[in-house]
Amino acid sequence: MAARGLLSGMGCLFEMPAALGLVSRPYSTSQTFAEVLRLPKTQLTKLVFPLQELQRHLLPESRPVLHLKTFDPSLEDIARAESFFTATTRNRIEYLSSAEHLDHAPDLLRPEGHTKKMNFFKVGKHFTLVDMPGYGYRAPEDFVNMVETYLKERKNLMRTFLLVDSVVGIQKADNIAIEMCEEFALPYVMVLTKIDKSSKGHLLKQVLQIQKFVATKTQGCFPQLFPVSAVTYSGIHLLRCFIANITGNLKTNG
Repeated sequence: MAARGLLSGMGCLFEMPAALGLVSRPYSTSQTFAEVLRLPKTQLTKLVFPLQELQRHLLPESRPVLHLKTFDPSLEDIARAESFFTATTRNRIEYLSSAEHLDHAPDLLRPEGHTKKMNFFKVGKHFTLVDMPGYGYRAPEDFVNMVETYLKERKNLMRTFLLVDSVVGIQKADNIAIEMCEEFALPYVMVLTKIDKSSKGHLLKQVLQIQKFVATKTQGCFPQLFPVSAVTYSGIHLLRCFIANITGNLKTNG
């Protein structure tokens, strides 16, 4: 089935379902974004714009390194983006299929023998999110061949999201995915997970280190990082808005 946009997430797989709203929130699961907008300003900023929250702890001359204005949607933009991720009778968000072999992926023929799954989630008629196999110490031996082929040949791939554990930062295993994206000239984004597990000081240190890595060691990585938490839901609304924007479904004012 053709999709207007295909995105790929490599690493811990729970984060992409989080982007679909399948995790617990720090507020009632029945709350709408309109209700989030009624939160006190400090609480709202922490929930929706975690980088802005961290900016308060930086000296003024250091603040530009966070690239807060690279993707800078308004609250109205983010509210509009929520409609794409809200399941209704006209906007179904559903599990589409799993590819146990690469030749099971829609419209893609590949050699047999790869058994790690890729999970496809259809978001209305707008785009498809793909959870790709994790890398690192749990990755299968054929991870590189499997994912490399997919990334090279998937013509409607819009953006690749690399999930980096913000507690430990970029590890040697993360460079497998980074090197793939750089080699194939694929546009990609770093999503920093588990931001609820660190103190503000530790998280800020990790963010600055990863930001420096992006600025000096990469060419295809989007300059702005996206810190998120699947526990507190911090950063998820902004990430959703970014996805809606890059897939051509939402034109933001910022």
